[in-house]
Amino acid sequence: MTTFADLGLSEKLLNAVSEAGYTEPTPIQAEAIPAVLMMKDIIGIAQTGTGKTAGFVLPMIDILASGRRRALMPRSLILEPTRELAAQVAENFEKYGKNHDLSMALLIGGVQMGDQIKALNEGVDVLIATPGRLMDLFERGKILLNGCELLVIDEADRMLDMGFIPDIEYICSKLPEQRQTMLFSATMPPPIAKLGKQFLDNPKRIEVSRAASTNENITAFKIPLKSREKRETLRWLLRNDHVDTAIVFANRKTTVRELNRDLQRAGFASGEIHGDMDQASRVKELDRFKSGDVNILVASDVAARGLDIKGVSHVFNYDTPWHPDDYVHRIGRTGRAGNKGRAFTFVAEDDAENIANVEKLTGNTVPVFGKKDVRVDLPDTSAKKAEKARGGARGGDREDTDGQNTGREGSPRKDPSENAGSKRSPRKPRDDAGRSEGSPRTDKSTGSRREENGDAVPAGEWNGPKPDFLDFSAT
Repeated sequence: MTTFADLGLSEKLLNAVSEAGYTEPTPIQAEAIPAVLMMKDIIGIAQTGTGKTAGFVLPMIDILASGRRRALMPRSLILEPTRELAAQVAENFEKYGKNHDLSMALLIGGVQMGDQIKALNEGVDVLIATPGRLMDLFERGKILLNGCELLVIDEADRMLDMGFIPDIEYICSKLPEQRQTMLFSATMPPPIAKLGKQFLDNPKRIEVSRAASTNENITAFKIPLKSREKRETLRWLLRNDHVDTAIVFANRKTTVRELNRDLQRAGFASGEIHGDMDQASRVKELDRFKSGDVNILVASDVAARGLDIKGVSHVFNYDTPWHPDDYVHRIGRTGRAGNKGRAFTFVAEDDAENIANVEKLTGNTVPVFGKKDVRVDLPDTSAKKAEKARGGARGGDREDTDGQNTGREGSPRKDPSENAGSKRSPRKPRDDAGRSEGSPRTDKSTGSRREENGDAVPAGEWNGPKPDFLDFSAT
């Protein structure tokens, strides 16, 4: 069994890795770390959640341990597509580099430039940046790139989706030709392959899994339904599929906001994250989710890539993603670090092309969620349906179980003489929440129902009618 000690890392770094609780490298780490230490250019292709961030962070710390930093001239540059990914890489450097004297700066939008410029003036060993903010400071003359010895382009396919490739090409043209370059991506579309040929020198290609494949630890389903049925279906699954923590992805920011409000009204502990939020608010929401203050996070694709949140049991694609690559990255938020996860994709009428593109990319047909996949006991409605059919076939008047004369709808006929002076039966008294006595109560914190005596229905047990979407599969 390969250990981190076998990869050529320094003793200081091994101590930091051990204190972080890691002993065995992932496949991409085992292949990438020795190659980076030998100063080779790298093209790393790996599905999300495989640990590729540590695959370049760990050797970079040892490489940068010797050398001198200079004002305005960062010694290394890591490009990330989103603020969240940049902040997460910064956390990795802080965690693993605590035994090294390395200076780091984070250049991201949504925060004031003052502290960022101050850090650059003092000199940094590691600069982690999003392309937009880096270009802004570069054009203002606040940063020089001709001293950069090492470049990492992370989540390159996401950079392509977000339109950052022209910026990356410009940034690369300002870097010294003699440098080490690493390019990491979950998929390798032609523009990214072209970028690698243009800016990497005889790179070592590391591919630990088939491009755009999904994690074997994730059980994925699709649910055909009407658009108007999405919210009810989501609430049913959240209550009945043993959900510990979940991320719900939507294609539009407006949908994220509306869906989060709907879940909160239904009694769920949920939060939201999307591109219209400032950086401080996004970090706060992520911290609430990581700490367990909320166990459901409704997100746009800004959160789909690279967020390493432990223990996410479920991912729900409230909308089938427009780009098939996003499907791989979304469901990759669960099933991480060897854990099992479940992913559900809602497929409405206008999503046929989107789900077809997903299945073409992954090379697998996403199975339809059916009765055999449900984690609660569904009521047997066959007897009721048969009884209803028999009653409809007989027609006319019939006797009910109490011997009362009933009409076609089964409601007792009243004696005309009873109408005179008859009174309505008194209503059942209601509690403070406006419920009738004897009616089930809902626990607002979890959304679970309670029986008359106040005892909660055990987690995962049936507490409602069979949802209509289960009729799509007969097995």
